[in-house]
Amino acid sequence: MPIGTPLHERTFPLCESLNYREWSGYYTVSAYESHHEHEYNAIRNAAALIDVSPLFKCMVTGPDAARLVDRLITRDVSKMTVGQVFYTPWCDEHGKVIDDGTVSRLGDETFRWTAADAEPAVVPAERPRDERPDRGRVGRDRRGRAAGADVREAAARGGEGGDRSPEVFPRDQRHHRRRARRHLAHRVYGDLGYEIWMPAARALDVWDALMEGGRPFDIKPAGMLALDVARIEAGLLLIEVDFFSSRKAMIASQMYTPTSSGWAAW
Repeated sequence: MPIGTPLHERTFPLCESLNYREWSGYYTVSAYESHHEHEYNAIRNAAALIDVSPLFKCMVTGPDAARLVDRLITRDVSKMTVGQVFYTPWCDEHGKVIDDGTVSRLGDETFRWTAADAEPAVVPAERPRDERPDRGRVGRDRRGRAAGADVREAAARGGEGGDRSPEVFPRDQRHHRRRARRHLAHRVYGDLGYEIWMPAARALDVWDALMEGGRPFDIKPAGMLALDVARIEAGLLLIEVDFFSSRKAMIASQMYTPTSSGWAAW
């Protein structure tokens, strides 16, 4: 049975529709109202707050962490500076796409990896260190140890409206850059927006602060249906909709390369 996320205590009373989906063992709001139109409009014209806690989270550390990450993702890690975040797919040993997500470089030898479907560990953590192909360690966050909130709004399209989340957050954050204060935030791919990562124990405090601080900008909670629309409009692929993970493909034709999936532009 799914369980509530660290933000469930806040999202459940707001979910009038009781329209949920299961995501990695958690209850996740699909739409707070009977339809996701108002939530989508908040993304496009104001600001929206989305609970993305069920994302799998991995830390990759060690002297050869960069080499290990570079062997999996399609982006060039040598061009990734500390504090930068890459949106990228990653592949199996045959070059077939497993999943897509973000990889953050927190230090010279430290990366944080997020995935919607499953953790991208290719070297078991229990395997002796000297038997691994690279001296990198993959650690998995335990369930409920970290929470995530996604604050999104519209990209400016000219004219009035949209472009509100930079008013909730400082404007000196560049796209795909993180800023470390009491909690960790970085600009996310697709629309203008930020992902904020915090200890699960502080999740409710952060949610309350964002809702209070975003009130002058008409911030609203939004569910996964509105997020899915925003991702499609940004040209981002949805796993098990636009492509299958190579780990779950039943036949060869269900396996995709980054090029055949349209990731060449990334």
